[in-house]
Amino acid sequence: MATRPFVRAGLLGRARDSFTDLASASPARFAVGVFIGLIIVFTALLSLPVATAAPSGTSFADALFTAVSVVCVTGLTTVDMATNWSAFGNGVILVGVEIGGVGALTLASILGLVISRKLGLKAKLMVASDSNPLRIQRGPIAEGQAVRLGEIGGLLATVAISTLVIEAVIAVALLPRILLGGVDLPDAIWQSIYFAAMAFTNTGFVPLTTGLAPYAHDLWFLGVLMLGVLLGSIGFPVIYVLSRGLRKPRRWSLHAKLTLVTSGILLVIGALAYFGLEFANAHTFGGLDGGQRVLQSLFLSVMTRSGGFATIDISQLNGSSLLVTDMLMFIGGGSASTAGGIKVTTLAVLFLAAFAEARGNSEVEAFERRIPTDVVRIAVSVVLWGATTVAVSTIVVLQLTGERLDFVLFDVISAFATCGLSAGLTENLPDAAKYVLAATMFLGRVGTVTLAAALAASTRRQLFHRAEERPIVG
Repeated sequence: MATRPFVRAGLLGRARDSFTDLASASPARFAVGVFIGLIIVFTALLSLPVATAAPSGTSFADALFTAVSVVCVTGLTTVDMATNWSAFGNGVILVGVEIGGVGALTLASILGLVISRKLGLKAKLMVASDSNPLRIQRGPIAEGQAVRLGEIGGLLATVAISTLVIEAVIAVALLPRILLGGVDLPDAIWQSIYFAAMAFTNTGFVPLTTGLAPYAHDLWFLGVLMLGVLLGSIGFPVIYVLSRGLRKPRRWSLHAKLTLVTSGILLVIGALAYFGLEFANAHTFGGLDGGQRVLQSLFLSVMTRSGGFATIDISQLNGSSLLVTDMLMFIGGGSASTAGGIKVTTLAVLFLAAFAEARGNSEVEAFERRIPTDVVRIAVSVVLWGATTVAVSTIVVLQLTGERLDFVLFDVISAFATCGLSAGLTENLPDAAKYVLAATMFLGRVGTVTLAAALAASTRRQLFHRAEERPIVG
């Protein structure tokens, strides 16, 4: 009898060691496993009768699709989010988007830090892999990173504090406007919290049957939503850098500079494109005055970064605007953020590489820093695998539904980029197409490069070089 506690402690200790060994030895596989586990849990919770407002309950396909959309903070939905879910179901969804937005591995490390008040090397490596895809490889990694291992504790604190503070500020800012709309105080508080979480996590679910129609032309409400989406989309490493030296841009990391500059450029280009392309469209911006056209163009440009909120019927956009939206959604937001897509830094690195090649430079440089070739290779891989995922998913959904190519491509890119904007296709999909789109959301959120690393048996080191020969390209 005296040895039972010792055996039990030993078993628990071995289980804990096995868990941490797996997390540190293969962060990519561990991340994929955690996301799959979360999807299973939330599918089960949303399938419960208590989670649904209607007596008929929610089908497995809809519960699974919603669970993936929640955990991947996408915002696409096959059911009416305002009427289908009960108070319990809405609570599950709110918890899910917070977990998905922060990142499962990061959240687990935050909880561990709170409980144990210390952060070991394995936990630091786990968080580092969650915030930087370059760390999915085994072996030594140069510490010229956006966030170094020694700064992981500060990053975790930034993630926790910024999430709580930003969402609280957004909720407080939205509450008076919701109250002015005649909403009762308890419902107004709930709606403000809901909108704040959906904005910062870039999810885009709306708890109203009318969508954003009551606030479609409200500068304050839309402005606060845009602020929340932008803060969520720039990424926690950037927030961390800004919190340490907002007034010292010279000391900002290269990652922060590229993210902010590229995001700003894309935001302006998108707003100008929508303003010009939709200027005469009577179904979107054609009937608005000049100020509203500017506001709506800016709002749509922000939401294509992964926000997912919409004040107009997306299906009424001109074909040219749909294509612009496809491109902006595919790019997405910042790395290690609540946004999706291939990420703005990926685009920046590729453009810098193309510019260096055009000038005949052997090295890729930006802001007086050299970008190593392995980062360029990762950027190329991300774009290639992302485009492949979108192409395959589009072909399959087209075959399953027979719908228009532009609408299918739009919703598939929105799923991959975890954006949440829809041309009206997703809500009418057959179950088979729902599963395809759910898989697309999963690949987009987990990351195609991370998934490829997780499926690889191991990282191989090639100890020899083959003879060189140059194929003709271009």
